[in-house]
Amino acid sequence: MPPAVSPAPASRPAPNTVPDDLIAPASDICDVSALRATLFAAIAPEMAEAELRREAVRLLSEARKAGFAVISEAFTAEPFGARRTTRSYSWLTDCIVSLAYEIATQHLHPLPNPTESERLSVLSVGGYGRGEMAPYSDVDLLFLTPYKITPWAESVIESMLYILWDLKLKVGHSSRTVKDCIRLGGEDFTIRTAMLENRFIIGDELLAQELDETLWSQLFKGSERAFVEAKLEERDRRHDKQGQRYMVEPNIKEGKGGLRDLQSLFWIIKYVHHTDDVSELVRQGIFSPEEYETFVQAERFLWAVRCHIHLVSGRAVEQLTFDMQVEVAARMGYNDRGGRRAVEWFMQDYFRHATSVGDLTRILLTSLEADHTKSAPLLARIFQRQPKVKSGYSVVNNRLAIADDEAFLSDKLNLLRLYEEALRTGLLIHPDAMRLVTANLHLIDDAMRRDPEAQRIFLDLLLKHGNPDRALRRMNELGVLSAFIPEFAPIVAMMQFNMYHHYTVDEHTIQCLWHLSEIENGQLTEELPVASTILKEGVNRRVLYVALLLHDIGKGRDEDHSVLGAKIARKVAPRLGLNKSECQTVEWLVRYHLLMSDMAQKRDIADPRTVRDFAKAVQTRERLDLLCVLTVCDIRGVGPGVWNNWKAALIRALYRQTRRGLEQGMEALNRENRGTEARKALRAALSDWEGKDLRRETQRHYPPYWQGLHVTAHVVFANLLRGIDDDEIRIDIHPDEDRDATRVCFALQDHPGIFSRLAGALALAGANVVDARTFTTKDGYATAAFWIQDPDGHPYEDTRIPRLRDMIRKTLMGEVVAREAIRPKDKLKKREKAFRVPTSITFDNDGSEIFTIIEVDTRDRPGLLYDLTRTLADQNIYIASAVIATYGEQVVDTFYVKDMFGLKLHSKVKRDMIERKLRAAITAGTERANS
Repeated sequence: MPPAVSPAPASRPAPNTVPDDLIAPASDICDVSALRATLFAAIAPEMAEAELRREAVRLLSEARKAGFAVISEAFTAEPFGARRTTRSYSWLTDCIVSLAYEIATQHLHPLPNPTESERLSVLSVGGYGRGEMAPYSDVDLLFLTPYKITPWAESVIESMLYILWDLKLKVGHSSRTVKDCIRLGGEDFTIRTAMLENRFIIGDELLAQELDETLWSQLFKGSERAFVEAKLEERDRRHDKQGQRYMVEPNIKEGKGGLRDLQSLFWIIKYVHHTDDVSELVRQGIFSPEEYETFVQAERFLWAVRCHIHLVSGRAVEQLTFDMQVEVAARMGYNDRGGRRAVEWFMQDYFRHATSVGDLTRILLTSLEADHTKSAPLLARIFQRQPKVKSGYSVVNNRLAIADDEAFLSDKLNLLRLYEEALRTGLLIHPDAMRLVTANLHLIDDAMRRDPEAQRIFLDLLLKHGNPDRALRRMNELGVLSAFIPEFAPIVAMMQFNMYHHYTVDEHTIQCLWHLSEIENGQLTEELPVASTILKEGVNRRVLYVALLLHDIGKGRDEDHSVLGAKIARKVAPRLGLNKSECQTVEWLVRYHLLMSDMAQKRDIADPRTVRDFAKAVQTRERLDLLCVLTVCDIRGVGPGVWNNWKAALIRALYRQTRRGLEQGMEALNRENRGTEARKALRAALSDWEGKDLRRETQRHYPPYWQGLHVTAHVVFANLLRGIDDDEIRIDIHPDEDRDATRVCFALQDHPGIFSRLAGALALAGANVVDARTFTTKDGYATAAFWIQDPDGHPYEDTRIPRLRDMIRKTLMGEVVAREAIRPKDKLKKREKAFRVPTSITFDNDGSEIFTIIEVDTRDRPGLLYDLTRTLADQNIYIASAVIATYGEQVVDTFYVKDMFGLKLHSKVKRDMIERKLRAAITAGTERANS
């Protein structure tokens, strides 16, 4: 431990020393001498305090605005010049604070003969003290006095604060003595951290020096371990609150791998090593020159992003929201290329820097453990017995370390065996071992990739230990995964710029594998009965894990990622040691990994043709089982809350019907059989009805009604239709807990456009339709079932159902005109406007025996379904059912339709006209939503 000495000179001199390392010449940002002369010339001796302050604020405000403009213009021309930009904002603030002090002490509260107690020092603390300010950072000030604050000092501080507040600065301030600072810093690590970075601005400089010397001798010295532990605990709490670094709308300041993590490193370095200069860690052998350069580049990038966010928003915003990402990417010079948007390239760089910050943190903490400044991990203190490790390894602070670097590197397969040993023992890998691996990635060559032993080790990491995500995540962060599977490299830290995916592509892949291991380990038996049973009954695990690892490997190019991914899998799977048959299955699974999800969510699985077509594509029970599990893991790996009971019910139903068709023959799925079974189930459910009423109910419906609904819905409609009058509208609203939705059933007299009116009523009530069926009875009534969710994707609570019912009834009775009432609601939020979703409209006459399927893939917005259904109604198109699949900002609305004569849409002229009308409605709605 080096002796406790004062740290290196402050990183930002006071305004009387003009800096030369700013983004623009200091005098262009703020010519202090000229501004002082202008200020003092404008101040007349007879001025009242309010008038004087008003004039001072006017001149300072003009100077600050002009300085802001100079910095902003220079930063725009050099968008990565972050360090010099943050110093520039700090310099400009120093000038303003210093002149406010001079006005307060020389003109408002002059003191010709100050006593010993009437001394005042103004210091900046926190980030401002370090000389790092974004455009709208807080101005944190410490007003330091030698003893208890005097009336004069109190007046000076008050006048300064009024001036700074009038300038619209966000000032954080405290007034303390040196003793106060020592006492409060001893009680609160946040205060201690802020004072660690104190910097003298103006006033009594000797008093500021006294504080600095006292802090280091009486407070900081000997408390290094406590400080480090406090900062790490604070970091962990912050990460839990903000989410992981792979979240696609990260907090640039507080998120994992963000600026606060870099600052925590800086604080620890200064507190423990007594230096402001991070490069000192290179001289001490803690960081390598390459790691120091990584630190510099990460700091430069993250600060540049933060400054651009502030400038774009005009305030202190730290969340890198979707709309902000697009603007910042443009300001920083990123361009669309290689089939990817500029914003995706920008965010890939962001995530890579965030990962680097985590690596640097591990390295520094290892050095602190080595000199006992930081405690060993908690597990090491709980468990006295350390696991026994294989020859060539050792355990240091309960982490897996390499005993002899040279011996380790003599066999390049050890670069993989390290992860195998870590999973076997349950130990974390020591950062020194990680650094050794990173420095020798070149050893992973083509010969090693084709080595059967390397293939065995890698497959065992996936299959043998029950937690493949742990090994893969660390391998990915250190570059081992991309070195062993070079085709994986392009998707590392790749952001998918949409509201659906919560993670980068590589992290999504690892999340999927984690979900698979959780199902295998029996953790989700109740939640996922079908997938759990499939795995329990047995599948080819090698095929399943490799297919899941490779399923998104083709993303980010111009080509369909499923098609390209299958081509890549054809090369990679044999290299991982799979046999020819396994390779073919992996290739098929990657090529069709979206098939089951698309069929379940975008097609009407009550239509037997849907199941038959899916069964023909799958062909075998083995593929069906593998695809089902892969689909479940893929959806669950998208992000928290994406998987729900609605999707589970769809996947489960499609799986069971397809399995039945594969095992019993396709005739088991025909309409007639299902209709007979449905009527039989209804008779059993309505056993208390009189025979004539029951006969009337079973005979009044056409065949599609019996195949399209569950018996529970048949019972509801039977009761709604019983005794209904011609002009009556009956509604049943009931939670469908199995599907995480609310089911709304309508019974009313049929008329053209009924589907559109119902959709409009639900849209007005703020409901999101996820599925819908409409049927016409032989005696002229419409029965419609809509499954809806609230704007947050949940079923409606009981307390909200009466209002929902009232709004629906008013709309259907004509008391509210949907077309006009929806307009104010049909608006996109600012953060959602950054997304581009091309519109695709397809017509399919083969996917159903009875209907034409119209699929509209476009940008989602509140009134879209109503606009589409109204357009179809205007063209005399009858909508039998609608299936709505939402993927963040993208939606796929699928309609099963007939023309006014009950026929499919065979005429291409008619289809083209309908497509034009639908596109026109979408365009008009989009313009309205963006206005």
